This record gives sequence, structure tokens and C-alpha cells, in this order.
Amino acid sequence: MPEAKIDHPFQPAKRGQVHEVLDRLEGLVVDGLRHGFFEYSITCEIANGGKRKLVIRAGKSHKFTIPEDEVPR
Repeated sequence: MPEAKIDHPFQPAKRGQVHEVLDRLEGLVVDGLRHGFFEYSITCEIANGGKRKLVIRAGKSHKFTIPEDEVPR
């Protein structure tokens, strides 16, 4: 069966913190699916210098600081 094409509104991150965030999210969702249930929350706020402070709460917190120049446009 051919894989469905996913049309993203931005270019996928190839490096940096955004890539790490997306990798972590994928891993958490896959683990949750294996387990059978899950609940996660994601928050983001703008800090000094335009950086994004992103927190994924999934049992424990995973914190990321994304520089403004890494934010996909």
C-alpha cells in the first residue's frame, strides 16, 4: 500500500530544536498508542529575543527553547 503524502504548511525542520521537538512528539504519540491511552499538553510562549519556550507535559515535562531563526515560516 503506498504511503499517503502529508502536505505540511511549512518546510519540515532538518536540524535544531524544532527537529528535536517533532522527534520527541512522534515518540510520545507512538508510545501512547502502544500503551493504549495517553494525554499530553503542549504550551508555548515567546521569551526574550523572540525565542519560543515550548513545554510538552507527558507524565514528565520536556522543555525546549527554540531560537527565532529556527521557527518554520
